[in-house]
Amino acid sequence: MAKITAADVKKLREATGAGMMDCKKALAEVNGIHDDAVDFLRKKGLSAASKKAGRVAAEGVVSTITKGKASVVLEVNAETDFVSKNEQFIAFVDALKDLILDKRPADVDVLKALPFDAELNVEQALSQLIATIGENMSIRRFEVIETEGVTASYIHGEGRIGVLVAIKGEISDALQAIARGVAMHVAAVNPAFVSRESVTKEAVQRERKVLTERALATGKPAGIVDKIVLGQMNKFYSENCLLDQAFVMDTDTTVGKAIKAIDSNAELLAMVRFGLGEGIEKEESDFAAEVAAQVNS
Repeated sequence: MAKITAADVKKLREATGAGMMDCKKALAEVNGIHDDAVDFLRKKGLSAASKKAGRVAAEGVVSTITKGKASVVLEVNAETDFVSKNEQFIAFVDALKDLILDKRPADVDVLKALPFDAELNVEQALSQLIATIGENMSIRRFEVIETEGVTASYIHGEGRIGVLVAIKGEISDALQAIARGVAMHVAAVNPAFVSRESVTKEAVQRERKVLTERALATGKPAGIVDKIVLGQMNKFYSENCLLDQAFVMDTDTTVGKAIKAIDSNAELLAMVRFGLGEGIEKEESDFAAEVAAQVNS
């Protein structure tokens, strides 16, 4: 077998833009022959994928799946919303969800290293999909929840928002239905916290400071200010804490009371809400430019 040097790897990287380890593996597969290694990377889709890596991918899909007592929510991004309807992209996302539930990787990096099929790991399969479809893509995040009670998922807007909710309690159709309703509530309202107890000390201190300074500015006595702040903090909790919020399915009650009405011992253990592309700085472009970019890619 030919000796593969650092210079060989560097030359292949410069020619293809593929990662160092992928270049090293390609050279090993073809006995160090540069041109054959280029072809090897092209066949795997790694060369083409690297050229698209700098493009902003803020579209795509948020998807969920539930099997038994476990659920996963996953966000996979692409450059345009057209890709979310592509059959190959959908099949890839579905396969990832099954893999996550089966292997329970700790994070995205661990997921990428898992075998995807007999030949490729997840990262390589993603690179091949990028080359096939012609857009940059990324596996952004996922989360798994599991409970002895019920889990419910909700997808809004064809994958624009994905929610998971877990409620501990005696399993019943009614508890499952309320969990589904709470998931829909979370999608619509986007609470910052589950309960008053889960609000961070920093958030409480910041809110109290703002409310106190605002009340003091009115010139009211300190004792009155304290009462005003207490009342406004209760309003803060009712607006930001899921269990204290007015339930969108029945605004005459709160989410917490609606759950307890089904099972007095029930406890909401977790909520997860992914909004597609949230936090990703998107490039501004017009529709015609996007289409032209796709045609010329």
